[in-house]
Amino acid sequence: MYNTVLVPLDGSERAETILAHVQNIAQHYQARVIFLSVLEHPHTVVAPDGIYIPSEQIIAQHHKELEDYLKMQQARFANLGINVEIRIEYGRVVDEICNTAKEVNADLVALASHGRTGLAQVFYGSVAAAILHRIDRPLLLVRAE
Repeated sequence: MYNTVLVPLDGSERAETILAHVQNIAQHYQARVIFLSVLEHPHTVVAPDGIYIPSEQIIAQHHKELEDYLKMQQARFANLGINVEIRIEYGRVVDEICNTAKEVNADLVALASHGRTGLAQVFYGSVAAAILHRIDRPLLLVRAE
């Protein structure tokens, strides 16, 4: 039923709450798992001494940190006999998750919701809610505590 499971991860423990569920699904269906992290376009920072745009070196450092993190997760799953790939994309998080799901023909997108409520929800929004409204395939959401 599930051949490819896309799992967006941001490096947080909250996002990792989905991993036990994905492990069970992958083992049951012998599914391929794709761990995805998205680096948003660098934001312009206004500092006292002027406008600052993160350098290529800082962007490369963030990429390397994400890559190391994803490789660590990949190794954990590979040790369980699960076929795992990693991807790092650049852009808006929700756009890249939806685009990647289509590109890899994911049968399931699995992620943890950070469970924001009240003002935090209003100010920060919810990646999970945005994906729920845009995704065109099955979505597994687990609320992180």
